[in-house]
Amino acid sequence: MATTTAKRKPWHAIFSLLERDERVFAVLLAVAMVGGLATLGLVPLRPRQHIDLFALVVWFALYKLGIFALVTVQPHATRAIFLGALAIDLLLVFVLVLLTGGGDSLFYLLFFPLVAVNADYFGPWIAFVTALAAGGLMAAAASLAPPWIGWTGVTLLVVLFGLPAVIVGIVADRERRARGEVEGLLSRLQAAQQELLVSERMATVGRLSLKVAHEVRNPISAIEPNAEMLGDIVRARTGADMDEAGGLVTSIRDQVNTLDALTEEYLAFARFPKAHFEEESINQLVEELAAFVRPVADRQGLTMHVKTDPAVPMMEIDRALLRQAILNLVKNGQEALSRGGALTISSEALGDAVEIAVADTGPGIAPEVGGRLFEQFFTTKPQGTGLGLSISRQIIEEHGGELRWANRPGGGAVFTVRLPVKVARA
Repeated sequence: MATTTAKRKPWHAIFSLLERDERVFAVLLAVAMVGGLATLGLVPLRPRQHIDLFALVVWFALYKLGIFALVTVQPHATRAIFLGALAIDLLLVFVLVLLTGGGDSLFYLLFFPLVAVNADYFGPWIAFVTALAAGGLMAAAASLAPPWIGWTGVTLLVVLFGLPAVIVGIVADRERRARGEVEGLLSRLQAAQQELLVSERMATVGRLSLKVAHEVRNPISAIEPNAEMLGDIVRARTGADMDEAGGLVTSIRDQVNTLDALTEEYLAFARFPKAHFEEESINQLVEELAAFVRPVADRQGLTMHVKTDPAVPMMEIDRALLRQAILNLVKNGQEALSRGGALTISSEALGDAVEIAVADTGPGIAPEVGGRLFEQFFTTKPQGTGLGLSISRQIIEEHGGELRWANRPGGGAVFTVRLPVKVARA
C-alpha cells in the first residue's frame, strides 16, 4: 500500500512539472481549433458535403483533451507531443477541407489559428515550415476536389498563413528571452540576499568570537604564572606524589601555552592591521630572519642555508608584517624537520617580481593535506592553531603578491612568496 501511495502524484504536483507556456499553449490551441471548427460549422454545407459537424466538434474536443492529458503525464516529452499533434492537426484540416468542397471549402480558415498558435510556442522557423505545409495541403485538397485555386492563390495563402505567424514567433521568442533574463536576475538577487544574510550572521559570530577570545585571554594570563609558581613549589618537594604532580603541572602549562598561542593568533588574524609600506631591503630582511631562527635551528640539529640574489631591488613593503609571514613559513619548515635536516631561505629577482622561498628536506606534504593548507583552523599538528598559513597568505596578498607551495622532487616542501616590484611612491 505504501509503495502505491508513493507512486501516485496529486494533480497539482504533476502540473507543476509543466512550464506555464506549455499549459497555456495546450489550452490556446484547443480553444482556437475547437472554437474555429464550431464557428465554421454555422455555415451551411452543400448536400453532397454533408458531415456530422456536432459529432466532429465533440471528437475534436476530446482529442485535444487527450493531448492535454498526455503532456500532463509526460511533461518531459511535451515538445515532441506538440509536434506530433501539429502534424495530426494539419492532416485533419486537410481531410476536412477535402470532404467539404476542396477549393470551395471555408474550412481552410482553420489553417490560420493552427499556424499562428503553434508559432507562439515553437518560434518563427516552425511557423514558416508549418505555413508552407498548410499551403501545400491546401493545394493538394483543391487539386483533388476542384475547383483549383491556382498557384497564385496558394502562394497568397502561404504568405497570409506565414507572415503573421513568423512575426508572432519572433515576438514570442523575444518575450521568452526577456522573461528568462528577468528570472535570472531574480534568482541572482535571491542568491545575493542569501549570501548577505549569511555574511551578516558570520560577522555576528566573528564579533562574538573576538569578544570571547578577549575574555579568555585574561584568565589565561593569570593561569600561566600561577601554574609556573605551582611548578616551582612542587619541584621543591620530594616524593612519588610530587613527581606525578610535577608532570601534571607541566601538562597544564603546555595546554595553557597552546591556548594562549591560539588566542593571540586568532586576535592577530581578526584585527589584521593595515599595511604601512616603506622602502626596505628584502635581502636584509631574509638575512636578519635567518640569524634570528638559527640558534633554535642549531639546538634542533638543523642546517640553515641562506641564499640571496644581489639583483633583488629595494621594495616598498611593511617590514614587520612581511617578516611575520615568512617567519610562519620558517616555523612550519622547522616543525617538519623534527628529526633533523636542512632548511633553506632564499630570495631571487625575476623581472618584475621577487620570490622568497622557504624550503625544507622533510617528508613533504600529502595531497589530501595540500588542498586544505590555507584553510583557517586546519592543522595536522597536535598543538597547532591552524592560523599561521592563513595569516601569512593574508599578509602577502596585502602586498599584492601570492603564496604557493609545492613538494620538491628530492623530498621536502617549498613555500614560495611572489611579490611584485612596485615603483617607489613619491
